[in-house]
Amino acid sequence: MTQVSLTERVSRSLTLLRVFVVASAVLLALAALVIGTILTHAIRDQALEDAKADLTQYTNGVLNAELLRDSKLVIRKRLPAVIDRDLAARPDIISVKVWRPDGVLAWTNVAPERIGRQFPSSHHLDEVVEHGEAEAEFEELGEAEDVAESKLGFDSVVEVYAPIRAGRRVVGAYEIYANASTIEASIAKGKHVIWIATFAVLAVVWALLLILVRGASTTLTKQTEKLRARSRELMDSYARLEQNTLEAIESLNATVEAKDPYTAGHSQRVQDIALAVGTQLGLERNRLESLRLAGLLHDIGKLAVPDAILTKPARLTEEEFALIQQHSEAGARIVGNLGRLRDAVPIIRHHHERWDGRGYPHNLAGDSIPIEAAIVGLADAWDAMTTDRPYHRALTVQEALAEIRSGRGTQFAPAVVDAFLATLSRGTLAQIADASAPDEQLQAAG
Repeated sequence: MTQVSLTERVSRSLTLLRVFVVASAVLLALAALVIGTILTHAIRDQALEDAKADLTQYTNGVLNAELLRDSKLVIRKRLPAVIDRDLAARPDIISVKVWRPDGVLAWTNVAPERIGRQFPSSHHLDEVVEHGEAEAEFEELGEAEDVAESKLGFDSVVEVYAPIRAGRRVVGAYEIYANASTIEASIAKGKHVIWIATFAVLAVVWALLLILVRGASTTLTKQTEKLRARSRELMDSYARLEQNTLEAIESLNATVEAKDPYTAGHSQRVQDIALAVGTQLGLERNRLESLRLAGLLHDIGKLAVPDAILTKPARLTEEEFALIQQHSEAGARIVGNLGRLRDAVPIIRHHHERWDGRGYPHNLAGDSIPIEAAIVGLADAWDAMTTDRPYHRALTVQEALAEIRSGRGTQFAPAVVDAFLATLSRGTLAQIADASAPDEQLQAAG
C-alpha cells in the first residue's frame, strides 16, 4: 500500500465517522420527535380517559336514581335542590345534559327551557346508545344544542358522552361538559416533561456515541500514524533493496563485457546513443528513464550464453547463433522481477526485432515493435558496426551510415533512422557514435 493510498483510506474512514456522527444526530432527533409525539398523544388520551371515568362515575352517582322510573328514562323539569348542590360541588362540571335515544333532552342544569325538546341526533349519542361505551373528546362549542353552554365563556371544554343503563339495557346518555383548562394544563405539563426527558435521554445517548466515535477516531489516527511510519520504513527498505539489486545487475552486466575485451564500453555507448535518439523523438521523461536502463542492460541475458560462444573469434554456427538469440529473452527474465526495471523488460526482450518482421525472438514487425526497443536495436547495431570485432573490422562512419540508410524500413524503424541521422547531423552524437572520428567528419557524413 502506498503512502498516498493509505492517507486516502484513512481520510475516507475519518470522513465516514464524521458523517456517521451527523447522521446519528439527525436520526436521534427524529427518534426524539417520534417518541415525544407518541408519548404526548398517550398523555392526552390518558387524561381524557381519566376525565371520562371520573365525570361519568360522579354524574351517574348524582343523577341516575332521580331520572329512572321503572327502568325508563323520564323527562324531569325539576330535580331536588340537593342535585344542584352536588353538581356545584364539582366546579369543573359546566353543564350536564340527559338525552333519550330519540334525541329528546330529558334534563339539563343549564337553560332548562330546553328540556323536553327534540334535537337532531348526534353521532356520539347514536354510538353510545348502540355500543354502550362512554366517549370523551375536547370540543369547541357552537352547535345548536350548545348555544346555552357557549354563553358561559368557555372556548374549549371536555365533552363526555356516557350511557345511562337500566340493568343491562342502555336507555339514554349523559352529555357532560367540563372545564378543559385544568386537564389541558396537566397535559401541557406532562408534554413539557416528556419532551425534556426524551431529548435529554437521546442527547446523552448521542454524547456517549460521540465519545465512542471520537475514541475510535483517535485510535484510528494513532494506528494510521504507526502504519505510515511502518510504510515509510518498508518503502525505504524496498528502495535500498531495489538499489542494491540494480547495482548487482549492473555489476553482472559489467561482467558480460569483461568477458570480451572487444565489447568494452559497448553498453554505455548504446545507452548514450539511445538517449540522444529518444530525446530527438520527444519521448517523455519516464520513457527516457526506461530507455536509459534498457540501453545499459540490453545484453545482460548473455550471462546465460557460454563464454566459448561469446568470445569465439570466427563466425558462429547456426546452433551457436540460436543460443545467442536466446539472450534477449533471458535478459528480460533477469530484470523482470525488479519493479524499477519493469518498464525496461519489453525493450530488452525486443531490441533485436526487425521492421520487416525477420528479427527475434517473436518476429514482430512495424509499429508492433516498441519504439524504445527499435531505438536500442539501432544503437546496438551502430556500435557493433563501428567497433572492431574478431570476425570483422570496424566500419568507417560513411560505411556504417550507408548500412543504416539501406536498412531503413527493413531492419530499422524509419522514424528511428531519421531521428538518428538528425541527431548525428547536429553533432550531438559526435563523441558517442565514433570517438576516433573528428566531429566534422561525422557532421559531413550526416
